[in-house]
Amino acid sequence: MSLYDDYVTDNVMFLALTGYTQAEFAALVPAFEIAFFTRMQTYCLDGTPRTKRAYTEYKNSPLPTLEDKLFFILCYFKTYPIQAVQAALFRMTQPKAQQWLDCLTPVLEQALAALHELPARDMATLVLEPAATVYFHDGTECPICRPSKPTEQRQYYSGKKKRHTVKYNVISTLDCKIRFLSAMTEGKKHDKKLADECSYRLPPGSRLVQDTGFQGFTLAEVHILQPQKKPRGTALSAHDKFCNRWISRLRMRAEHAIGGVKRCRIAKDRLRNWKVCFREKVFAICCGLHNFRLNFRPWRYPPIQLHLFVEF
Repeated sequence: MSLYDDYVTDNVMFLALTGYTQAEFAALVPAFEIAFFTRMQTYCLDGTPRTKRAYTEYKNSPLPTLEDKLFFILCYFKTYPIQAVQAALFRMTQPKAQQWLDCLTPVLEQALAALHELPARDMATLVLEPAATVYFHDGTECPICRPSKPTEQRQYYSGKKKRHTVKYNVISTLDCKIRFLSAMTEGKKHDKKLADECSYRLPPGSRLVQDTGFQGFTLAEVHILQPQKKPRGTALSAHDKFCNRWISRLRMRAEHAIGGVKRCRIAKDRLRNWKVCFREKVFAICCGLHNFRLNFRPWRYPPIQLHLFVEF
């Protein structure tokens, strides 16, 4: 029996290993199947271009079914073990595990793209619903291994996190889905500077909720909601304190969205893969997995007191 067969009937362990319930997993399988066979028409398992015969499952494959393959890649993203452990769990060698990871990572990305769950990476491709008049943006850092070159060490060292990181800015909506993910940059770059470089385009009349890390950031025809900083030498008024608490309760959705993405340990732990293209893909895929999960298990929040928007 495969590892998938061992845990498919164990609800608790299946959720712990993949981050998905059986129903969510089953809903992802059809798109994953189409993406897998589409890729295998062009590439071999080792990533080389396919020139001769069509793809057929080889004898004694450690991942004989589509469910086994999807279980394999979801387990890797959710738990992020070292490849030797991943190989031992799925009864294969470490080089073979690396081969399957290189094959199935773009397949998972294409499956989520087909389901329209991946965040936009460019403002030109970002599609937002005018009805969703409240948006959130925030920055997040992901740790990486210390670069070997001294210039890159200084570039990627984050004084805030006291380690080497890469940074992204994300835009989320009221349902906590990640709609936009900026390009990867060095961790020490300021949130506002990265937001300026992204050239946000939001619907006119919408509201953008941000924290004080974006102090001074503005958009034309977009109302900014940001907590007030305490003036030097004085205290905030009772009204300002009330407004700050209200904005914080609203802005927690942005923090929850980023936390939902980092349920995948590969987005939270130190990324051990040195390939730049892989770094770019990982966080976007984790955002897609988070967005897809919310279709089945949406988070519930108290209704927003819309009349309070008039005061801001």
